[in-house]
Amino acid sequence: MQNEKEIELKTDIKSLFPEELKERLAAMGEPGFRAGQVYSWLWKGIRSFEEMKNIPKTLRERLDAEFYITAPTVLRRQESALDGTVKFLWELADGNAVESVVMRYNHGNTVCVSSQVGCRMGCAFCASTIGGRVRNLRPSEILDQVMFSELESGLKISNIVMMGIGEPLDNFDNVIRFLRLVNDPNGLNIGMRHISLSTCGLTEGIDKLAARNLQLTLSVSLHAPDDETRSRIMPVNRAYGVDKLMDACRRYYDTTGRRISFEYAMIRGVNDTPEHAERLAKLIGGMGAHVNLIPLNEVEESPLKPSTPENLKAFIAALEKRGVNVTVRRKLGPDINASCGQLRRKREKEKSLQTE
Repeated sequence: MQNEKEIELKTDIKSLFPEELKERLAAMGEPGFRAGQVYSWLWKGIRSFEEMKNIPKTLRERLDAEFYITAPTVLRRQESALDGTVKFLWELADGNAVESVVMRYNHGNTVCVSSQVGCRMGCAFCASTIGGRVRNLRPSEILDQVMFSELESGLKISNIVMMGIGEPLDNFDNVIRFLRLVNDPNGLNIGMRHISLSTCGLTEGIDKLAARNLQLTLSVSLHAPDDETRSRIMPVNRAYGVDKLMDACRRYYDTTGRRISFEYAMIRGVNDTPEHAERLAKLIGGMGAHVNLIPLNEVEESPLKPSTPENLKAFIAALEKRGVNVTVRRKLGPDINASCGQLRRKREKEKSLQTE
């Protein structure tokens, strides 16, 4: 495990773009082809420069003196006996932990990755935010979740959803660098149209993302169609508000031409009446938007409960009556608590008990 001082003194090599790595090696007097060799090794799951067998020993030693390679350790792995969903709890170099989930679909395997250690958004229904944000993840640490999830599960990853621990737009620069790296043809080469980024509604971040015109799918965690309801369960709404959020969404749609997906967790007695559905349909009209209803995952520390099947059915009917494209997210890995944040929270509680 690398200590913090070592990390501060060295460069995170996996977070460098190919052209940046080429420049660094050129400054070390190395020919251009060496950068390609080194770069290709980084995507094979190596944990040290010593494993780069076609790189001269003297260069491997110089690389080790100037750079470090991130590589997480599996703390826990859980696999669903029901649908094959695989959940990982990763330990990072500094001892912090994040989660990733590999989900099997007919169209390919999807990995849900985290973008921060913890989260400061405070959503009432989410385990990830309990305890707040510890730090942002580096681009390499987000990449590692994709690469090592594939290596450890043995499942080829073709799609990425940034819906794990953390708010991606609260770590904007590192997330954008991750997106460019994971899209690189010489790396994992996962296309932008196979990537979905979820935000709770940081409007400045949505505008900045629109300006990049990356052609990924933007998923907005809406969860309520009005300020009163949304502010009760999502403190971020007090800073931005539903109207301001929807203005940003329409600007995003106008700029990119990409349909927005609105995530909506169905919470019993809070946001799940036909009247809420009517307000939701009116709110998102004109964007060709898609609504993804999410059966709520119960969190031990939260009193919120999932909607009844009857309420869910009536909500869907109300949306469809108004021409809204709506689906219900298939609940994967129910026997392993596959929603992000719960494994990390359990570990944090265990650590707390050990120190008492």
